[in-house]
Amino acid sequence: MTDASELETLVGDWLSIPELGDALGLTQRQARRLVDDKVVLAHRVGVNNAIAVPAAFVEEDHLLTGIEGTITVLLDARLSEQEALEWLFTPDPTLPVEGSPITMLQAHRKAEVRKRAAELAF
Repeated sequence: MTDASELETLVGDWLSIPELGDALGLTQRQARRLVDDKVVLAHRVGVNNAIAVPAAFVEEDHLLTGIEGTITVLLDARLSEQEALEWLFTPDPTLPVEGSPITMLQAHRKAEVRKRAAELAF
């Protein structure tokens, strides 16, 4: 597992809770609720150690299609939130689309990602 600063670099772009709310047209309270309810995963980043969500979880003005269900599968497979973030953003050369599982979700190919995430439970 990577340490916190390596995860911050692996993910790249992050959104603070206020930025997440702005991107989705939500209040800060509603954006924070997405984190609390594990609809999205968050991590403490930056010099202020502020809670932030990967920017890749947002697509235009809504959450990335398939991200909530994929997070549920990963957490059901008993991955920690940090491990789930690492899995989502780590490049995988065996994927049919070059990149990481998050790249597959961005390409709207969630079936393969969910299949692989479910296999982590076994």
